[in-house]
Amino acid sequence: MKNICVFCGSSMGKREIYKTKAKELGEIFLKNKITLIYGGANVGLMRILADTMLKADGNVIGVMPKSLIEKEVAHNKLTKMHIVGSMQERKNLMAEISDAFIALPGGLGTFDELAEMLTYNQLRIHDKPVGILNIKGYFDNLLKFFDHAVEERFVREEHRNNFIVENNIESLLLKLKSFKPVKIGKWIDDIKEESL
Repeated sequence: MKNICVFCGSSMGKREIYKTKAKELGEIFLKNKITLIYGGANVGLMRILADTMLKADGNVIGVMPKSLIEKEVAHNKLTKMHIVGSMQERKNLMAEISDAFIALPGGLGTFDELAEMLTYNQLRIHDKPVGILNIKGYFDNLLKFFDHAVEERFVREEHRNNFIVENNIESLLLKLKSFKPVKIGKWIDDIKEESL
């Protein structure tokens, strides 16, 4: 697992621990010789993570739509920047060049990217591990909602169990490295049958 894509806020967030953990994640990536793939921004937690790695000559690859580069939020000191035409192209390229995904606290963009990778796993577009670093319980309510969606039978339990949640970075990385996709049964046949 050499290339890990991180989804996180273009804002700093309310709590200092978000910044501290973004820096710590960058340091652990450096220690493990992991390349960071991320959205390419020079703001928020994204910047802290990228700068932590760049200061120590780490490998940092950004993926950003041209429209955001024109808004001057792009980081101009990355190892490499892929410029794409749209947000969808951005997510597709990040999915293609990454071995695994981690979501840190963030806003709507982070939720969108996380949901897309979970959907890719559900549809077996890829079987790459998806992890959530649940700093200070940031994702607790989202996880409760996922559980509610399982109870209401809109999300299958095997899909809910196919991503990793940890509040410790080292534990999360270990679980991502040892990830084996949950055996997913004949759920498409099941949903066709229940729709009759």
